[in-house]
Amino acid sequence: MELKSSAYPAGGTIPARYTCDGDDISPALSWSGAPARTEAFALILHDPDAPRKGGFTFWVDYTIAQNVKSMEENIPGKETVAGLGVQGRNDGGRIGYMGPCPPSGTHRYIATLYALNARLTLKPGATNEELTAAMDGHVLSTAEWMGTYSRKR
Repeated sequence: MELKSSAYPAGGTIPARYTCDGDDISPALSWSGAPARTEAFALILHDPDAPRKGGFTFWVDYTIAQNVKSMEENIPGKETVAGLGVQGRNDGGRIGYMGPCPPSGTHRYIATLYALNARLTLKPGATNEELTAAMDGHVLSTAEWMGTYSRKR
C-alpha cells in the first residue's frame, strides 16, 4: 500500500500553510494498493519528536470507507465528514486536524494510513490511543508519508 501527498514531497518540508504558522489546514492525501479484504481505513498524523512522552498526535480519522482513495486539503474540524468517516481528538484537545507547531528545532510529522479488515465502532472524538487499541488485530496493511517542519521566527 502507498500513501502520498501532493502538498509536499516524502521527507520534505511541510509548507507553512499546513501549520500553525499559516492557514492550519490539512494537506491533500491519496493512497493506492490497499489489500482486497480492506473494509475501512484509519489515519493518524503523529510527531514522535515532540517533547512529551509518546510524542504528539495532530490528527485522528477513522471509519473511512474502503472505496475512498484520497482526501482533499482543508478537511473541516467536524466529528463526521461525509465520505471521510469520523474524526478523533488530537492531543491539542480539538476534533480534526491540527497543524505542525514545533516548540523548537525540526520535527518529523508522520501520517500513517491503516487498511483494516473491519469497520470500527468508535464514537467521534477517539484519541490516538483509543483508535490504536480498537485497531488491534484488524490491521491488514500500513503506509506512511513523512514531512518535516521547523518554525521560522
